[in-house]
This record gives sequence, C-alpha cells and structure tokens, in this order.
Amino acid sequence: MTLEDWDYLNRPLPRSAYRGPGMASVTLWLIAVNVAVYLLDHLLMRMGWGYVLTVRSGGQTIELPFPPLEFWGHFSEWLAIGNLQLWRFITFQFLHANVDHLIFNMIALFFFGPLVEAYLTPRMFLPFYLLCGIGGAMMYLLLLLMGWRIGAAWVPLVGASAGIFGVLIAAARIAPDAVALVMGVFPMRLRTLSYLFICYAIFTVLFRGSNAGGEAAHLGGAAVGYLLIEWTPLLERVAWFGRRAPPF
Repeated sequence: MTLEDWDYLNRPLPRSAYRGPGMASVTLWLIAVNVAVYLLDHLLMRMGWGYVLTVRSGGQTIELPFPPLEFWGHFSEWLAIGNLQLWRFITFQFLHANVDHLIFNMIALFFFGPLVEAYLTPRMFLPFYLLCGIGGAMMYLLLLLMGWRIGAAWVPLVGASAGIFGVLIAAARIAPDAVALVMGVFPMRLRTLSYLFICYAIFTVLFRGSNAGGEAAHLGGAAVGYLLIEWTPLLERVAWFGRRAPPF
C-alpha cells in the first residue's frame, strides 16, 4: 500500500491532526528522554564526571572534552565501526551539542511528530524515527569514506536532527498542503518547508562544509524517512509488532 491509496490524503486534515502529543505518545517520550539526557549529562559534567578523548591527527595529539553520556554515546566512524561500538548508531540520536540545538530539534519534533505518529501508529513510529537516525549516521559515513569535508574518522556526530528530518519529510508526504508557521510568523506549506531544508542541507554539504557531517546526517535521515513512508511494507517488516491504521 502506498500513500496514494489513502483517501486520508485527498481531503483536508481535521483540526485534531494538529494537536500536540498526548501523555502516552511516543513523541512526548522522545522529547522527555532527549531533554533528560541533556540535563543529566551537563549536571554530571559540572560534578566533575567529564571525559577527554585523545586522538592523533596530522601528527598532532588532540584532546576532545566530553560530558560523560556524550563521551559514551556520540557517533564517529572510529568508535562505532573501528571499535565495533554499534550502540552509537542509536545513542547519538539522544545527545545534543548545546541547548539551542536541543530546543530547535524538540520544537520540530513536537509539531511534526504527532502527525506522523498518528499516521503510522505509535508502535511503528518509534522504529521509523530510529531508522531515520541510523540513516543519518550512514550518510555521514558515506561522506567520510568519500573524503568529503568531514575530515577525520574521529569527528563526532550528535543530535536528533536526522530522525527529525525523516519525520519532517514524512509529514510533508502525509499532508503536503498543511501550513506551518516558520519562526512562529511566516506561514508555509509543509511541502515547501521540506524542500527548503533539503536544499539548505545540500548547499552546506557541497559548498560550506562547516557542518557538512551534520547536514549529511540530515539528508540521510530525510532519505530514509521518504523511503519508509512511501514503502510502508518495509517498515512493517522491521516493526512487525505494530500495524498501521488510519488515524482519523
């Protein structure tokens, strides 16, 4: 079954589609976990639980300070692949570089997550979200293997952005003409908003390079999100314990 088989897409979205996440929703739990991890990590850092990762690069020794959870959870090719610390494909998705990074991601998840969660059902939404995040890590690895702008195998990757880009693309496919307020002021259709974010990510990867790894992860998450929302049987095979049902 594809998106085009759903009459839901051919009629205006009911107002209930725009409500925030309920107390038992996966979206709310994801937001809570992300915020809790950030606060706990920085609390532990203030208590002296920080770590330093020492790497050799270009004949120099570089010391990278990390809060404890970020030290054990961030993603890099050196640790995730070279040292077989495969849990990092998941854990990096719950870590954030700073409070602005956290707030922006959680606001986006709050507004777009409930729509996709309702469409897929909560049991399908969680693996969808995590797979989009993994897709972000895979795209990051691809650019690294190509020698494109990331620089070194130890460069860390953190953030929920890859999963959230997947959610944004899915929301734009489910309800392309739904209107979001950009920065709380400018109305824009979800389809247009998703195009703008994708174009910005591509531009950054190709020309700017300052956050090429992060923007590559955004593109990877968006690609997986598009694939899974277009071909839900693939997601159903991964999330065998949940079945999609029309939300309204």
